[in-house]
Amino acid sequence: MAEVQSVQALASSLAALPPEFVRSEHERPGATTFRGGDAPEIPVIDMAAPESAARVAEAAAEWGLFQVVNHGVPAAAVAELQRVGREFFALPQEEKARYAMDASSGKMEGYGSKLQKDLEGKKAWADFFFHNVAPPAMVNHDIWPRYPAGYREANEEYCKHMQRLARKLFEHLSTALGLDGGAMWEAFGGDELVFLHKINFYPPCPEPELTLGVAPHTDMSTFTVLVPNDVQGLQVFKDGHWYDVKYVPDALIIHIGDQIEILSNGRYKAVLHRTTVDKDRTRMSWPVFVEPPPEHVVGPHPQLVTDGSPAKYKAKKFKDYRHCKINKLPM
Repeated sequence: MAEVQSVQALASSLAALPPEFVRSEHERPGATTFRGGDAPEIPVIDMAAPESAARVAEAAAEWGLFQVVNHGVPAAAVAELQRVGREFFALPQEEKARYAMDASSGKMEGYGSKLQKDLEGKKAWADFFFHNVAPPAMVNHDIWPRYPAGYREANEEYCKHMQRLARKLFEHLSTALGLDGGAMWEAFGGDELVFLHKINFYPPCPEPELTLGVAPHTDMSTFTVLVPNDVQGLQVFKDGHWYDVKYVPDALIIHIGDQIEILSNGRYKAVLHRTTVDKDRTRMSWPVFVEPPPEHVVGPHPQLVTDGSPAKYKAKKFKDYRHCKINKLPM
């Protein structure tokens, strides 16, 4: 069994932040978060409104991030996904450790911590659990928790709604580029698209202004659909500032990822984002990363490459792209 150094366990016994968690000054959220009263509004889009398709495309180009309401995912399905996630992290540490990921053996799914260091040697204030939920050929139920009760059912039900929503979002994003409505879904792998579910757990932190739950990054996915709890934490970088993404009850947060930026030849932007943590309350989030199959090649769509707009990105198998990004290798 792989050993997990859990931030959750560490947090219960600390009065001050250990130095390996203290970010350099240019990354500390206390000093770098925008605090003015005139912050621009991050788009909240009513998916039932007639203009929703245009607004999705506009937000994907301008922000790379937006929130959707009236999205058709039942509140009960979201609540059940959150319940089983909370109850998993409430299990004893030794029970969670049964599902530990072991990257050295190639086991990338499971329970772990962001205690691996970054380029500056810093650690992030977060634990996680992740596994594929679709397609069936990519799902390993051995890594899914047996406890709490209902974990598998909650994830399978939520995944059905994610697949429907993903098709709708891809359709909106495709048509705004002048492509057929199904072009993006097919270009990313169609029914073989991988849906990777993750639970992020950010325990209370003694000095939250000095650390991050997740360092600044863009997602490798096509896009990511995230459910947060009501503890503020997600921030987006735009026009030189870090802005809080305000909590909107019942909304889902959509992050445009690297693969859509590549396929659109830069028309849509992958969003640079990070996560802050709280002094007194636990932040949790439940992202689903929608990814091409590992062997699938993604590059700029041929219809979007012209003499006047040449390809800005190289075509790559997704597994090769992921390897380069994880290991910080040239693309």
